[in-house]
Amino acid sequence: MKINDPKEVPTEPWRPGVQTRMLISALNGSSQLCMFEQWVAPGNGAPTHSHPVEEVLTVREGEAEMWLGDERGIVKAGQSLIVPAGRMHGFRNSGAVTLHIYAVLASPIFEALPEGAADMVRRWVPV
Repeated sequence: MKINDPKEVPTEPWRPGVQTRMLISALNGSSQLCMFEQWVAPGNGAPTHSHPVEEVLTVREGEAEMWLGDERGIVKAGQSLIVPAGRMHGFRNSGAVTLHIYAVLASPIFEALPEGAADMVRRWVPV
């Protein structure tokens, strides 16, 4: 049995105003899921992108404006958005405090296709 302790995993800069901590991925034994948390400064977030698998975004603290295709809404602490595979989506911290968000993807490797990009971005790929 392997117990993963988030206190043992450092945060990493993801993009300006965003710090990320990988919790579960192929790097630490997952075969079907990827889970990470982010701390997002006000006004920052994730630009429009898609994943080849389903994703669940859960706001732990703060609030986020999230979009899924042309739909937009405010997601507050304790609420989640389910993002179907292949759908363009994104979010930004719409509040005045740091946004703390959890993300779960149905793949052990993070893969995202930014809007307008030709190549997939990959993270937490085993060597």
